[in-house]
Amino acid sequence: MVDDKVLRKLSQNLLEILEDNEYYDIIIEVETFQVILRYIYGGVVSLDEYDAPDVIKILVSANELNLQELIMILQSFLIENKSEWIELNFNDVYQMCFENDSFLELRRYCNDLVSKVPDKIFKSLNLSSTSEKVFISLIQNDDLQMSEIQVWEYVLKWGLAQNPELPLNRKDFSENDFNTLKNSLQQFIPSINFYNLSSEEFSKKVVPYRRVLPGELYDELVVHICNNPTKKSEPGARINSKRINSVIITFQHAELILKWINNLGTFSYVFSKFIYGDTTIINNNKFKLLLRGSRDGFTPEKFHEICDDQTHTVTIIKVKDSNEILGGYNPIGWKSNISYGATKDSFIFSFKDNKNIENHILSRVKFGLTAIYSSKDTGPSFSGVDLTLRNNNIGSCSKRSYENQIRETTEEFIVEEYEVFQIVKD
Repeated sequence: MVDDKVLRKLSQNLLEILEDNEYYDIIIEVETFQVILRYIYGGVVSLDEYDAPDVIKILVSANELNLQELIMILQSFLIENKSEWIELNFNDVYQMCFENDSFLELRRYCNDLVSKVPDKIFKSLNLSSTSEKVFISLIQNDDLQMSEIQVWEYVLKWGLAQNPELPLNRKDFSENDFNTLKNSLQQFIPSINFYNLSSEEFSKKVVPYRRVLPGELYDELVVHICNNPTKKSEPGARINSKRINSVIITFQHAELILKWINNLGTFSYVFSKFIYGDTTIINNNKFKLLLRGSRDGFTPEKFHEICDDQTHTVTIIKVKDSNEILGGYNPIGWKSNISYGATKDSFIFSFKDNKNIENHILSRVKFGLTAIYSSKDTGPSFSGVDLTLRNNNIGSCSKRSYENQIRETTEEFIVEEYEVFQIVKD
């Protein structure tokens, strides 16, 4: 007999499609559709006779039909019965689940694989077809057991694979060739802890490609390496270093935000401290990643599931089709019920250009009683007006409870990516 809960869930999924005004043109293979029909009419899913590629086809078709219960069943089947195939075809599987928020269980399994057998996974990747966002997410894995020099070598391999026209021998590179590689790698540089390399690793693996690094960073690294000779970097040595597990902001952004939280002064003070190596603030506080939209999903439901009642959080938002970054600090946490949270310590901010942290706007709370807005229908929200994320990756900013307007326009924007971090003592 079919489980009533399964049928109710199935009916709900189908009603959502029927009530949607969008036109659906979906082509599904006959054999694949037979599996789906058996599930629709009988609540039965028998997959033992299907190989992994066929199950993937069924999974993709179930997603196109918004059959959420079936999607969960198929993901569990792949994880429990086709793990070896997933490893061998990691590149395609991870790309698929990275681009689709419905495949979160499969995405988590892939992230766990990267943590456990990173070298095996990285060697299996087709780097020429691996997108920048996917590769960044791989090297940003919190539990990645890989030395920093290994990460740098794989990043270099990715950059070279993305530009097959470059000479095979680095000694034959022209200035334009180095610039091409530099442009490809610029988003990866903040994610690599060059400070943790030994002098030998630095001289052999980094110096030959010094022209792909920002000039100021390279100069500082030379001084650091000379004054702090270290042993060979080991796997797992990436924690508590000059890096942050973010695909949006860099260490420099993070330190500035921590200064704002601690009310420790102006940008010029922050930047000078960074240049001269004072990292006390960021070393004593850790940005613990709670949620990433591309990893965990963008829905308000997922936000509240992960972030409700979490205090001292920083939300970071990347605006689509721009270099703009928005964000805010919430010291008291959110709830799922409609309510306002009172605090005098929250603030919101913006960086007009993610590559220029000096071009920013900081807006501290003015009316503390309405500083934080909570509702199950919204994501992170500051006053409900000043900075709010809603469903369908839509956000808005209008001045009400905070001192300054943080955007030049009050028009809605589309969220390309967002992250929520908790500030914890290290």
